[in-house]
Amino acid sequence: MIRSRIYLSLRLPILLLFISIFWSCKEDKKAEKIEPLKNETVDSLSFAIGFQIKNYEQYKVLEIYNPWPKAEETYRYALIPEENLATITLNKDEYDAILTTPIKKIVVTSTTHIPSLELLDEVESLVGFPGSTYISSINTRKRIDEGKIRELGKNEGINTEVLLELRPEVVVGFGIDGNNRTFETIKKSGIPVIYNGDWIETSPLAKAEWIKFFGALYQKEAMADSIFNKIKWEYYKAKTLASNIKNRPTILSGALEKDVWYLPSGTSPEAQLMKDANVDYLWSEVSSAGSLALSFEAVFSKAQNADIWLSPSYYNSMEALKNANEHYTQFKAFQNNTIYSFANTLGPTGGVTYYEEGFARPDLVLKDIIKICHPDMLIDYQPHFFKKLE
Repeated sequence: MIRSRIYLSLRLPILLLFISIFWSCKEDKKAEKIEPLKNETVDSLSFAIGFQIKNYEQYKVLEIYNPWPKAEETYRYALIPEENLATITLNKDEYDAILTTPIKKIVVTSTTHIPSLELLDEVESLVGFPGSTYISSINTRKRIDEGKIRELGKNEGINTEVLLELRPEVVVGFGIDGNNRTFETIKKSGIPVIYNGDWIETSPLAKAEWIKFFGALYQKEAMADSIFNKIKWEYYKAKTLASNIKNRPTILSGALEKDVWYLPSGTSPEAQLMKDANVDYLWSEVSSAGSLALSFEAVFSKAQNADIWLSPSYYNSMEALKNANEHYTQFKAFQNNTIYSFANTLGPTGGVTYYEEGFARPDLVLKDIIKICHPDMLIDYQPHFFKKLE
């Protein structure tokens, strides 16, 4: 009994010391983790509803709400400035990815992302792109030709072997429904994927405001704000000018694909542009979540005498329209040669410029429509995207 008491008396201090060290380690680990601070501020967005940027003392949180139609999950990305890495540790389970800013190596997957990199002077950070022949920008094409931007194959099946070799810090993707096996493979390899939902926005200026998404990645929020404010100012200046016009030409849009005529609904960004250009788009009152899908007969009965035909699908000439369907020649706009399209404004390798710049520069799209529909306005302006079909 005495021996066991002596043994316990010798072990007890050691046991207490062990417990003390154990709890001390746990407390140290807790101390290393910095929780989000109470004094949260949110960057102000004027139009975009698909993302938000929350600011804390040492980092930001980028939240993406609507990267594709009917998306239900919110994606959260912590953006930690490089200079704060040594003093902050976040719980990885709370975020879809944690990124160090400013981004130095990036892969984007849509031509609509290219103008933001150009406007923010960050094209040099782009190291890879799927389908680079579709890129129209002169500056970006120069880097492609120099081998500084690698080809990554097709968007639906990105060449992950080349991408992993490039080791970008982030891939900016877009999704139709969130089911992209390639993106899942990329994420499992340790490279974060951020979904960009600019194409889901329902107004032209909302799409353009996604430059602030890229501004946060590059710590260029002030520059992104300034660029967007200039675009917004130019847009509203053109809209105000057009609002004083009395003569409103009637407008037809779209064309047949097989037996269905697709054209913008009255709530679409395209319809908003036509409204702001002060023209009479013949389907402006028809609301729909997507494009309208009508028969030829339904379109013809309403738009046979439309003054102007904008964006006749992918057709790039009057002859192509006629060869596709002889009935197109019955429209007044065909007979008067008042059909305009962006299909003929191409980059050096055939990419359609509108599909690259159109989202980022709605002010230019609006001015194009105003110039076409109200020729006496914007005297010195030359359309940037749209040309009359020959």
